[in-house]
Amino acid sequence: MEIRERPAARSLHEAAALLGLDPSGIVKTLVVKRSDDTFLFALIPGGRKISWPKLRALVGVNRLKLPDPEVALAATGYERGTIVPIGSSTAWPVYADESIRGERIAMGAGAHGYSLFVDADALIAAYDAVVADISEPE
Repeated sequence: MEIRERPAARSLHEAAALLGLDPSGIVKTLVVKRSDDTFLFALIPGGRKISWPKLRALVGVNRLKLPDPEVALAATGYERGTIVPIGSSTAWPVYADESIRGERIAMGAGAHGYSLFVDADALIAAYDAVVADISEPE
């Protein structure tokens, strides 16, 4: 695991270029709210978005949504753009898109201006993440 300072970026492609990565090497940690007001983390690579039908089927619920930024902050202790399962104020279940397996990925580091580089397989193992096809092209 490595934390690296980085300048602000205005887009995924700019961030990837600053970090010397393909856009898919940057993984977004999205906070997803269930209808019972519990949450989960979805790890989605750059250039892709959550496939809601796939994720709902996997989780076994009819409704999921991205909460407002204030709700995500209260649930995790992190602002949007900095969210990472590591150190979150609550240990929510983690669902990882299968395409990150075997990769070294960059993700939020808990604060703006930093990226956390981790081995995706180690992260998946540490959080006992459910790994499945949960994304689709943006």
